[in-house]
Amino acid sequence: MMKKITFSALALGLCFSAFAQEPLNTAIVQKIRTEGLEKSKAMDIAYHITDVAGPRLSNSPGLKRAQDWAVKYFKEMGLKNVHLEAWGDFGRGWQVDKYYAATTKPFYRPIIASPKAWTPGTNGPIKSEVVLIKADTITDLAKYKGKLTGKIVMIESATIQPLKNSYVADVVRYTEEKLAEMAAAQPAVPGAGRPGNAGNRPGADGNQRAMMMRMVSVRAAIDSMLLAEKIGLKLTYARGSYGTFFTSNGASYKLDAKPVNPELEVSSEDYLHILRLLRGGEKVEIEAEVKTSFYDKDPKGYNVIAEIPGTDPNLKSEIVMLGGHYDSWHSGTGATDNAAGSTVMIEAMRILKAIDFKPKRTIRIALWSSEEQGLFGSRGYVKEHFADPADMKPKAEHEKLSAYYNLDNGTGTIRGVYLQGNTAVKDIFQTWINPFADLGAKTITVGNTGGTDHQSFDGVGLPGFQFIQDPMDYNTRTHHSNMDTFDRLVEDDLKKSATIVASFVYHTSERADKLPRKEMPKPAPPRQ
Repeated sequence: MMKKITFSALALGLCFSAFAQEPLNTAIVQKIRTEGLEKSKAMDIAYHITDVAGPRLSNSPGLKRAQDWAVKYFKEMGLKNVHLEAWGDFGRGWQVDKYYAATTKPFYRPIIASPKAWTPGTNGPIKSEVVLIKADTITDLAKYKGKLTGKIVMIESATIQPLKNSYVADVVRYTEEKLAEMAAAQPAVPGAGRPGNAGNRPGADGNQRAMMMRMVSVRAAIDSMLLAEKIGLKLTYARGSYGTFFTSNGASYKLDAKPVNPELEVSSEDYLHILRLLRGGEKVEIEAEVKTSFYDKDPKGYNVIAEIPGTDPNLKSEIVMLGGHYDSWHSGTGATDNAAGSTVMIEAMRILKAIDFKPKRTIRIALWSSEEQGLFGSRGYVKEHFADPADMKPKAEHEKLSAYYNLDNGTGTIRGVYLQGNTAVKDIFQTWINPFADLGAKTITVGNTGGTDHQSFDGVGLPGFQFIQDPMDYNTRTHHSNMDTFDRLVEDDLKKSATIVASFVYHTSERADKLPRKEMPKPAPPRQ
């Protein structure tokens, strides 16, 4: 332990001299490291978000449990202005109350699956032979009419192929070569296409488009017929393998959503087992029971907000924000997506409170909801507080925000920062991250990662940043899957990440000036 601290102090001193133009408080960095790496509460925080609260689908009871816990925890921590803040209307919440399914013929075998989000239940236990529907055209459906009431059905598809073994490791970390490549990236040229794409992406030819449109039309007709027939349950193929399946929604969450069939998303191994039997002419019988509940009493969506108030008379009205999305999908407990990111940000706030930090600028944490449906929580918050992308007219707080830091790429430790094209902050961030080279964090890239809440801020000209994280098994095993549970979290990675975030937030708060910004985007033209 002593050797580690001595090395860290040396690293801090070297980095201070190399980047003297950007102040770095080495004593505070060491205090943050000690609190974050040796006294961490990260796993206890993650336990309450995942194991205790459960799945956190938008507007579900699980999300409300997690939000209520966060409000209580923030108040106990001594944060101020702790509240749930509505961002707008979302729609219905939903949860699984009971799920059971198994083949009973040709032999008993439990089925790994999950009801699709926002689909109804089976109205009690059902048992049925499985009907394999084969329809290449709408006229092919006529032979099934009047024969499917209460039945369990599957849809034949030539696109479903046998599984192949994987010989690539699920869990990976970035290599030094990959990080060097990211650090060497050059700013994008305005108007240029994506790297490696010379000209426009090739589209489908006329025959391919016609075929796709026909398939869509046939599938819509099948779903309509199945609803009219009042089937018992529909089985669909879930992406994934080795017992892992990646889930999705099977219906709209809108208050006026149209009725749909009960639907199970079935693991590939179990689905293919049943499909092979049916294709081989064998009879397959399944028993199942699905209970789901809808929640529409309060259709609004909420974010959790809390602050450490600023203390400098001239700077306390300015803001440094950090956050991550709090909602998840329903087949796991949303551990890596995104209890991990939320845990790191909560722990970063705890670290700053534990070292008795009195920031110059106000530090504000946000736990967003409904990111999974389209960044709704952060977009609604940005529109209310900073600017509406439709007109790009800055509101009062727009000028006050120094930066927003986001984390949402799994449990992997922070290895650096994506600049989102904001080259003016490169040397600043390099100074701030250098003390953590011994933790594997050193890379600053002008590149960007998309698909999460920092984009809501960047989209209205605010400095919004996502950290580079080790991929781990996020895309191969846990992202939106039934394996996204507490056990997939890596404690040391969460500790390191929270420590790094706390230091970045500290230095952003204490900096003489707000972080540099890119040019304010132009309003998006109205859709034709």
